[in-house]
Amino acid sequence: MNTSSTTARLSIMMFLQFFVWGAWYVTVGIYMGENGMGDISHWAYTVGPLAAVISPFFLGMIADRYFSVEKVLGVMHILGGAAILAAPFAVDSPVTFILLLAFHMLCYMPTIGLTNTLAFHNITDQEKQFPLLRVFGTIGWIVAGVFVSLGLKAETTAVPFYVAGISGLLMGVFSFSLPHTPPPAADKGKITVREVLGLDALAQLNSRPFNVFILSSFLICIPLATYYNFAPIFANDVAISNVAFKMSFGQMSEVLFMLLMPFFFRRLGVKWMLLVGMAAWVLRYALFAFAATEGVAWMIMFGIILHGICYDFFFVTGQIYVDKKSTPEIRGQAQGFLVFVTLGAGMLIGAQVSGWLNNFYKAGNEVLTATAWQSFWWVPAIFAAVIMVFFLLMFKDEVDSSEVNV
Repeated sequence: MNTSSTTARLSIMMFLQFFVWGAWYVTVGIYMGENGMGDISHWAYTVGPLAAVISPFFLGMIADRYFSVEKVLGVMHILGGAAILAAPFAVDSPVTFILLLAFHMLCYMPTIGLTNTLAFHNITDQEKQFPLLRVFGTIGWIVAGVFVSLGLKAETTAVPFYVAGISGLLMGVFSFSLPHTPPPAADKGKITVREVLGLDALAQLNSRPFNVFILSSFLICIPLATYYNFAPIFANDVAISNVAFKMSFGQMSEVLFMLLMPFFFRRLGVKWMLLVGMAAWVLRYALFAFAATEGVAWMIMFGIILHGICYDFFFVTGQIYVDKKSTPEIRGQAQGFLVFVTLGAGMLIGAQVSGWLNNFYKAGNEVLTATAWQSFWWVPAIFAAVIMVFFLLMFKDEVDSSEVNV
């Protein structure tokens, strides 16, 4: 195997994987508002979590057992790319538009796990090599935002969908050139729904600290959905220019704090890392609330930049915590269950709740007033603060930070 060629191809794979998502996901709410679909923009952020709930079944029962990973990856991206390309042509039919986004995400969500599987299969030192590959995904998201926002200045148009679709088709074709990776579970016997959902792992991990962690992770993802859906719309409403570019500052900070995580782990440990992540979410929403009435740009930008702490300190730390508590036999199931609970169920409920909340504060208007935006952002701020206090008081577990690899 040509190691340098494989590394280059895996890096390009990660870049394209997240370039596709980053091209349209930030600006879709703005686009829908411009085209008379502002009241249902939360549905664009519901289809992703719904796909995250369904994708473990596809991966566990079909993709992981019967087909080479690179082939499944290619076919799914080609189908998903075609769907996102078609979506703007259905702009006059909101139901069709949402259904096309749903089909795209049903194709796209499994590919996140597939790219990880393919990468892990074709590297020799996962702990050292995988973060260096995965960072190209974050770079891909950032480049997509800069390209759509600063390069094309197309945030309110259908162009981001075309960019996502073309790059999705490109990723699909490119996938067939990736190293051959046989189905990882081809030699396993019959698999059950309990295994796919991670319920067998949950039974083995059952303890008060772990249950508190899972419950807190689920609940904190409900206000998190508010950020992904409405932060770009909020920034656009208060006249922040080049929204997709400015939102990418969150991913830039994600890269920085990922590099700093080993330093913080040694000093804070798992519990306080998780609490700092929660506190950053509370602070972010509070900053948005304080900034709303006057459109204070530095507060909004600071709230966006906090994304690095919000994501890395909670999600990445949570993945590490689950890994340390799991045995090798249930590790995959446990991580799958965490994704199901957070990016699936939590974000799914959160998208619907935030959509209802947005329409409630609109009070019949086409857009939220400055005062309404302030009230809107206080709701997730208070909700996240309550979860943070609950976690602080109820979570009592010790994980040796010296054994944690990041």
